[in-house]
Amino acid sequence: MAEALINHLGQGRYHAVSAGSHPTGQVHPRSVETLKRHGVNPGEPRSKSWDEFADMSFDLVITVCDQAAGESCPVFPGSPEKLHWSTPDPAKATGDDDDINSTFDEAFYLLKDRIKKELLS
Repeated sequence: MAEALINHLGQGRYHAVSAGSHPTGQVHPRSVETLKRHGVNPGEPRSKSWDEFADMSFDLVITVCDQAAGESCPVFPGSPEKLHWSTPDPAKATGDDDDINSTFDEAFYLLKDRIKKELLS
């Protein structure tokens, strides 16, 4: 969700890509549904490893999951600025459809608020 939100809200100011240390092989369908429900084009997201970007230079690297703060991150060329936005993983939500949608919405709004506050202000 963060990749799509940054690209959407940044309106060309940023080009975000998303990757993880242990990709699952699929983007959670509720992430895509949540973005669409809030008027954000998810693009064509795919699950990918950060190894795919190991040789790329970035200005900024943002980790977003609660457990990511304790993980070792790859070293990217160019010494990018690093931020950690603690965000509960909505894919771990349980309950009925309304509960799960609410959890995805909470993550969406947390990310949206951080992007607006820290990247676009």
